[in-house]
Amino acid sequence: MSKSPKPLTEEVAAPPPQVSHEAAHADAPDRRRWWVLIVIAIAQLMVVLDVTIVNIAMPSAQRDLGFSDGNRQWIVTAYALAFGSLLLLGGRLADLFGRKIAFLVGIAGFAGSSALAGAAPSFEVLVTGRVLQGLFGALLAPAALAVLNVTFTTDKDRARAFGVFGAIGGAGGAFGLLLGGLLTEHLSWRWTLYVNLVFAVVAFAGGLALMRKGAPAVRPRLDLPGTVLGSAGLFGLVYGFANAETYDWSSPMTWGTLIAAAVLLTVFAWWQTRAPHPLLPLRVLADRTRGASFLVMAIASAGLFGVSLFLTYYLQASRGFTPVRTGLAFLPMMGSLMVVAQLSISVLLPKVGPKVLVPLGLLTSAAGLALLTGLDLNSGYASGVLPGLLLIGSGIGLSLPPAMSLSIHGVRADDAGVASAAVNTMQQVGGAIGTALFNTLAASAATAYLVGRTPTRANLAQAQLHSYSTAYWWSAGLFAAGAVIAALMFHRGRPANGEPSGPIVHM
Repeated sequence: MSKSPKPLTEEVAAPPPQVSHEAAHADAPDRRRWWVLIVIAIAQLMVVLDVTIVNIAMPSAQRDLGFSDGNRQWIVTAYALAFGSLLLLGGRLADLFGRKIAFLVGIAGFAGSSALAGAAPSFEVLVTGRVLQGLFGALLAPAALAVLNVTFTTDKDRARAFGVFGAIGGAGGAFGLLLGGLLTEHLSWRWTLYVNLVFAVVAFAGGLALMRKGAPAVRPRLDLPGTVLGSAGLFGLVYGFANAETYDWSSPMTWGTLIAAAVLLTVFAWWQTRAPHPLLPLRVLADRTRGASFLVMAIASAGLFGVSLFLTYYLQASRGFTPVRTGLAFLPMMGSLMVVAQLSISVLLPKVGPKVLVPLGLLTSAAGLALLTGLDLNSGYASGVLPGLLLIGSGIGLSLPPAMSLSIHGVRADDAGVASAAVNTMQQVGGAIGTALFNTLAASAATAYLVGRTPTRANLAQAQLHSYSTAYWWSAGLFAAGAVIAALMFHRGRPANGEPSGPIVHM
C-alpha cells in the first residue's frame, strides 16, 4: 500500500494511471495537520450546533416575529430538509471540484445565510435563511470529513483526529443547548444565528491558509438523474417523518410522502448500478464494516433525541430550570463523551475491535436512558439525572467515534467526499426520524394517560412525565437494537486495510 500524500487536503486521486498532481509529493505527514484538525473541528461544531442551538431560542423568536405554533417546527425542519436531502450532492461536488474549494464555499455560504436568518424581519425570511444554511451545510460537512480522512495518514494520528471529530459530533448538540441558552438569555435569539459568523471567520481564514490547493486529475460528469432521484427521495423521507408531528401517521401527507420516498430511493439504488458516473457508488455501501457503521450512526442519532429533546422539556417544564441552567445540566454528558471518545478510538478499538466496543457503548447508553425513566417531579439532578447522563455520554463516546472512523475505512480517495456525505446523511436522516417517532410516541402516551382522568394540573404534569418516560424507553430499545445489529455485522478483531482498485485511504 502507498502512503497517503503529504498535502493537507486535496488528494483527489483518479484510477491509475492518472492521479492528482499532489500525489507526486507523497511524504511524511505535514506538521500543520493538527492546525487543520482545529479548523475542521470549528467548522463541524458550527454545523452541528445549528441542529439544536435555535431550539431554546424558539419561544423568543416566536414572540418577536409572531408566527404560529403550527409553523414553528419549520424553523428546525427547513434546516434538516435542505441538509439531509443535499448531502450526497455536496459530497460528490467536493470530489469533483476539490475539498478545499467545497470547504471554503460552504463556510462562506453558511455564514451569509446565518446572517440573513439572524436579521430576519419575518417568519418567511427566517425559514429562507435556515434552508440556505442547510444547503451550504450539505456542501461543508462532507468536505470537512473528507479533508480529515486524507489529512491524517498514520493509525495513531487518525485515531486521535477521529476521536476529536466524533466527540464534536456527539456533544455538539448538547453544547448548542448551553450556548443557545446563554445567548438568548443575555443577548437575543438572533445571536444564536449571528454566532456562526465568529466560527466562520476563524474556520475560513484557517482553511485558506492551511489547506493545500489541488484539483482532480479527472472530473467525471455529474450524475444528474441520480442527483434528482437521491435528493428527492431523501427530501421525501425527512419531510414525511416531519409531517407526522403536524398531522398523523394515518394521514396521506405522512404515509403518502414516505411511500413516494421509498419508491424514489429504490429507483435511485437501481440507477446507481447503471449510471456511468454514479452519485453514490454502491461500492461505498457494499463493505460490511462500513454498512454496520452507517446503521450505528443512524440509530445513535435517532436515539440521542430521546435525551436532548425530552430531557430539555423535563428540566425546563417539569423542574423549572432556566435555559442556561438546562444547558449546564448537559455538560457532564459532554465531558464524559469527549473523554471516553479519545479512550475508545485510541486505546480500545485497536485492542478489542468494533464487534465488542460498539455494542458495549450502545448498551451503556441504553442503560442510561433506562435510568431516566424513573424521573419524577421531585427527582434531584445529582441523584436522578446525572447518573443517566454520564452513562449515555460514556456509551456514545464508546460507540460513535469508532463507527464514524470505520464508516470511511478503506474507501477509494476519489470516493472520500461522497462516503463522508453518506455518513452525514445517515446522521441527519436518523435524527429527523428519531424526532418524529419519539414525538409521536410521547404525545400518544400522554393522551392515553389522561383517558379516564380529570385533566387537573397534577394529572397533566404526570401525563408529561409519562410521555417522557415512554420516549426514554423507546430510545433505550433503539440503542439495544443497534447493539444487536452491530454485534452481528461487525467483524471480529481490528479491521484490516482493504485493497480496492485504485488509490485508497489508509486507516
